[in-house]
Amino acid sequence: MRCRRPYQESSITTSFESLGLRAELVRAVADQGYTQPTPVQAQAIPVILQRRDILAGAQTGTGKTAGFVLPLLQLLTEHPAGGQRRIRVLILTPTRELAAQIEESVRTYGAHLKQRSATVFGGVSMNNQIRALRDGVDILVATPGRLLDHLQQRTVNLSQIEFLVLDEADRMLDMGFIRDIRKILAMLPEKRQNLFFSATFSTEIRGLADSFLHNPVEVAVARSNATAELISQLVHPVDKDSKRALLTKLIADGDWRQVLVFTRTKHGANRLAEQLDKDGITADAIHGNKSQNARTRALADFKAGKLRVLVATDIAARGLDIEQLPHVVNYELPNVPEDYVHRIGRTGRAGTPGQAVSLVSIDEAAFLRDIERLMKIKVERVVFPGFEPSFTMAKFETAPPAPVQQRQQRPQQQRRSPRPAAAGNGASRGAPANGRPSGGNRGSQNGSRDANRSGNRRPGAALNGNR
Repeated sequence: MRCRRPYQESSITTSFESLGLRAELVRAVADQGYTQPTPVQAQAIPVILQRRDILAGAQTGTGKTAGFVLPLLQLLTEHPAGGQRRIRVLILTPTRELAAQIEESVRTYGAHLKQRSATVFGGVSMNNQIRALRDGVDILVATPGRLLDHLQQRTVNLSQIEFLVLDEADRMLDMGFIRDIRKILAMLPEKRQNLFFSATFSTEIRGLADSFLHNPVEVAVARSNATAELISQLVHPVDKDSKRALLTKLIADGDWRQVLVFTRTKHGANRLAEQLDKDGITADAIHGNKSQNARTRALADFKAGKLRVLVATDIAARGLDIEQLPHVVNYELPNVPEDYVHRIGRTGRAGTPGQAVSLVSIDEAAFLRDIERLMKIKVERVVFPGFEPSFTMAKFETAPPAPVQQRQQRPQQQRRSPRPAAAGNGASRGAPANGRPSGGNRGSQNGSRDANRSGNRRPGAALNGNR
């Protein structure tokens, strides 16, 4: 029988040295200006170093990524594999952006060590990824769709994985990814250390995670599905057709220079970005239908201050680390309450206060009640002068729920018919040692697959964010 052993917060320490990390790792952390571990790091790092499975939950922006990257780098260094370099750590993430950021963290904190890392995700050519895999890597960060493409093409060997990390585990183990995850797990050795990290864990996801974890230690440093204390939340009840004008006024009157705005659909993100541009507010959109280069460019421009507004679907809600982002706006509320937690978690990071504003029309009132029920708080309502809604607040508070099919539900995956691997693209590139079929119903070069799977889905100085 599998069970969890809660980790006691009394054992939290206040320095990276006291966690037992190597001098090279402590030095790399100090190079980034951090001196104290966050609570999730202080609890998770010793457990991982003990080679225990872990189920770790923490608020977004609390340093979950460093919580597993640092101890894994140490374990790889202290227990070298010897011989030819091979993939020993597999980190699975739901989005390309998060994969890129995690791999950057691996490089940052492994700066004084000798481990190699690589990313595998869709939206870009497989050729550079194949070359990196041929050269040999110790740590592979991947999205499930593109990893299955490589498995089908036999360009990656997962037969000697020692450590599996599922970051944003609730989404990774959600029904939208479970088939992919099971296919990938079938390629891994049964004996391995499993690490699950996420900001939210529903009861259903916990049960699903139990089927993969072996006597895990549970680390929880904040109430499940809580939001960071540094985030102030506000709801503006408003008619749907007045939302854009209100958003423009909020940005202009408040002189907001950097705003992350969430919509529910890709088309809505594009339309809103175009409309804001017409209003004289520089904006761009990122979502699953955008090419990887376009998404990377838009995110870089936003971080550099070239864009005032980045409009995104929930693809951007998971793991994006934008330092000192002051404002997040829910132009449309998500129909899955947990996604709200991840959206607003893009602000209030690294000890910097942030504001989350939601523009809520009466047809979204039930979504708001679901969110508040999840967080166990009531968000302040403020009617903005000049944008008084046509409905009364009494009606707003008692609006009937949306139809069941529109609430707490995600689009079904589009399953693709099998396509044979291209001739000559198989065994010569290193077939998996276990000799099993490698990947299932996936094409070899479909760059948009991960995007389609994640686009509109519910899809002291402290080391923080995704660093």
